[in-house]
Amino acid sequence: MMRIFLFLATNLAVLVVAGITLKLLGVDRFTGQNHGSLLVFCAVFGFAGSLVSLFISKWMAKMSTRTEIISQPRTRHEQWLLQTVEQLSRDAGIKMPEVGIFPAYEANAFATGWNKNDALVAVSQGLLERFSPDEVKAVLAHEIGHVANGDMVTLALIQGVVNTFVMFFARIFGNFVDKAILKNEDGHGIGYFVATIFAELVLGILASIVVMWFSRKREFRADEAGAQLAGTGAMIAALQRLRAEQGVPVDMPDTLKAFSINGSLRNGLAGLLMTHPPLEARIEALRQRGLSTT
Repeated sequence: MMRIFLFLATNLAVLVVAGITLKLLGVDRFTGQNHGSLLVFCAVFGFAGSLVSLFISKWMAKMSTRTEIISQPRTRHEQWLLQTVEQLSRDAGIKMPEVGIFPAYEANAFATGWNKNDALVAVSQGLLERFSPDEVKAVLAHEIGHVANGDMVTLALIQGVVNTFVMFFARIFGNFVDKAILKNEDGHGIGYFVATIFAELVLGILASIVVMWFSRKREFRADEAGAQLAGTGAMIAALQRLRAEQGVPVDMPDTLKAFSINGSLRNGLAGLLMTHPPLEARIEALRQRGLSTT
């Protein structure tokens, strides 16, 4: 909780400093805007979407993936799954999350939920059928690592901050073009709307790059948590198995891709928008970790 408070306080301070800086530079004289009010407006709408998505994430995940929650295990595999998640959760210092299985051929899993003590961890049917018990345990440990690290909350807050920045600076740019360049003095002209939309597109791409960079860093930390909970060898074996199945299409909703263990592979500049690092990089990082602990 303290980490979240400090994160919010730091980013709010950055936004306030940005507003004060614009005031001192006299930007408001050119745009005629009240940057304080604009900043509050953008912060409210910037955080609203990401926080609402966070609070309904469990419900959305269950609906979009057709996840079946295991309340009473019907088979020994479901019993083993519940016992394994319970053990990993206890070792990670969090309460037992809901456990589910979703119908998908690809090997995948995800974790979600705004509260790390009331989360959801789900695995695909394909993963359970083709992975060994040690590999499944490592995948579950990776997802438990996401929950214990509070990654869902942190990512939502980062998304709220970048949303605020995009809205704030896009409107300042639009007003500057409209008032200072096009000399429009009668409300918002067409120049304001065109310039604002253009700025939101450009800044939105830059913001997505920042969010995806954090998402990739988050995967390395979850891999480390998985290695601590299930063993480095098992975590490496699970990632190698995922690499062997990279040709299988990943049918995961966009809202959950950042919280799954298996992400889509992209090359070139598109790699900047990847939610997950390449599996080779993740495997090598775990190998280096294993060497450093021996």
